[in-house]
Amino acid sequence: MAKAIKKDDSTTHVALDQKDIAILKLLQHNARITVKEISDKVNLSTTPVYERIKWMEETGVIKQYATLVDPAKLNKRLMVIVYVSLMQHNKTAGSRFVKAIRDMTEVLECYSISGQFDFMLKIVVEDMDAYYNFHVNRLSEMENIGNVQSVFVMGAVKETHMII
Repeated sequence: MAKAIKKDDSTTHVALDQKDIAILKLLQHNARITVKEISDKVNLSTTPVYERIKWMEETGVIKQYATLVDPAKLNKRLMVIVYVSLMQHNKTAGSRFVKAIRDMTEVLECYSISGQFDFMLKIVVEDMDAYYNFHVNRLSEMENIGNVQSVFVMGAVKETHMII
């Protein structure tokens, strides 16, 4: 089993061996796979597999287990990438924006970015009317919003959560 290697005060790099990587690949493909099924596939007994998974959870390699949902099945057919720039660029203003975005269920992802814009949002809603309502009545009404640019996703070429 790999050991955590301290790189600096803010980040910890975790070195994984081939068995850890094999376990992670199986879990990323199907988080509901049993320890027994994993142990059969990676040629380890169940106890070391369980211990490796537990260790990866404790070190933060495995952040969480999730269910991936098809948005279209829930009538969420419109995905929009939204670029946002703020008028003020100070810690307080940025923190207020981030806190507000975290409370908006339409926002699936939010990234702080460099360049012309400050943030990139991934929005999923039912349709154009729902996005219009979100844009006009929620996002644009937030204080400190400078510029908003919306890009409508026409189709997904690749979507994955597989890191390794």
